[in-house]
Amino acid sequence: MYKVGMYGGSFNPMHKGHLKCIIKAACMCEKLYVVLSIGMKRDEVDYKVRYRWLYQATKHIGNVKILTISDSCATKNDYTLEASKSDSEYIKKQIGEPIDIVFCGSDYDENSFWNVNYPDSEFYVFERDEINSTEIRKDVYGHWDWLPNFVRPYYVKKVLIIGVESSGKSVMTVNLANYFNTNFIEEAGRELSEKSGTDTMMLNEDFTEILLVQKLNEIKAIEHSNKVLFCDTDCLITQFFLKFLEGDKLNIKLSDAIDAINRYDLILFLAPDVKWVQDGDRSEEIRDNREKYRDMIADIYKSHGKKFEYIEGDYLTKFNKCVELVNNIIMKRE
Repeated sequence: MYKVGMYGGSFNPMHKGHLKCIIKAACMCEKLYVVLSIGMKRDEVDYKVRYRWLYQATKHIGNVKILTISDSCATKNDYTLEASKSDSEYIKKQIGEPIDIVFCGSDYDENSFWNVNYPDSEFYVFERDEINSTEIRKDVYGHWDWLPNFVRPYYVKKVLIIGVESSGKSVMTVNLANYFNTNFIEEAGRELSEKSGTDTMMLNEDFTEILLVQKLNEIKAIEHSNKVLFCDTDCLITQFFLKFLEGDKLNIKLSDAIDAINRYDLILFLAPDVKWVQDGDRSEEIRDNREKYRDMIADIYKSHGKKFEYIEGDYLTKFNKCVELVNNIIMKRE
């Protein structure tokens, strides 16, 4: 058993190979310091996200502490022995006691800075698995099983399905989620708009609740999604109904604020070219003017800078087109 050990890397992204090394190193030391390397000029996942991954991986272990170092090198190859010397001295000061052993993966050897800059420490190499972060970045979804559960939400694609009433979006949302073996969030307003029995008697606070619940449901659902999350409507559809039902302007401002932080990888706009189905308290005014209100929804999304795919055809044609578009975003490589 070593008293003090150190294991470092960029963890961009963190994968199960890293996790295995950390667990083994922690078992071999009384104290283990995990060092997160941050490339300020490199295209990396935000360091706060990577720090959280490390924290989620180690918070239960008890003898692990996370440290950070940063550099201004444009590439990893620029991070030479000379460039790493000051960082090594900084780490030694942060730890404040002799480092008995330095761990690293087999992608480094005895000539690396992890060994040379710590001459008084034993150098221990873990045999790494065949997958590394570089390969994962090239095809994240092809290496999905290599990502720990707490890393996956960062990479989940979000697909929004929108359309005027009775365009088939709710059924499409569930069908797509089932097909891609993942989860979805329902339209929050569907249930909440019926508190008075009819949407024409909604209170202002009903719209506030719809907007907030929809966003919170999305935040929670993404934690357990398999590569992609399907969302049935968003705050801008709520904004459409606010305008249609002459709701208060404060909730329109709230919908704009939520939209400013919303990010979707794909928006599927289903055309109202299928048979109208009266489900619940759907508006006869919208039923009789579907194209008019379709255009109103389109204008709202365009005015907010949103691009969408307009999907026409019967149910099967629409489903096949949606599957094709979703596959395009989850099979796209670096």
